[in-house]
Amino acid sequence: MDVSIVAVGKAGRRPEAALAQGYLDRLSFPARIIEVEERRPLSGEERKKREGEKVLAALPANAFVIVLDEHGKQPTSMALSQKLQDWFGFGRPLAFVIGGADGHGAAVLARADATLSLSNLTWPHMLVRVMLAEQIYRAMSIFVGHPYHRE
Repeated sequence: MDVSIVAVGKAGRRPEAALAQGYLDRLSFPARIIEVEERRPLSGEERKKREGEKVLAALPANAFVIVLDEHGKQPTSMALSQKLQDWFGFGRPLAFVIGGADGHGAAVLARADATLSLSNLTWPHMLVRVMLAEQIYRAMSIFVGHPYHRE
């Protein structure tokens, strides 16, 4: 089992970075955040394209790619736990992708093996990292029967 969160933007020393990493550090398998950034002032479509190229280049080889997208499925924590079990069963590393402020380019969406939405609400991208890391930890806790998740 191996999980990457490929995210557009640099968290630096922001508190959100420490929170997200704290959840990933609790996992019993390798999990990391890979950050990519496009600093040039570009139009929305060009920015999505350039960020997408960087995201695709950062994906682990042979990864099963789950793109966070507003049109993705919104599973419960229990359902996400089952999905993670299914996805790990493919024997490939998992890579969750968090896009930039303008969303994902077409190439990233085309590469997705699955799409996921954490909420109908719009969240700051740095908080999405924390929320996703926590849900991955929660899903694995459910899977192993740890009392972290209470129904």
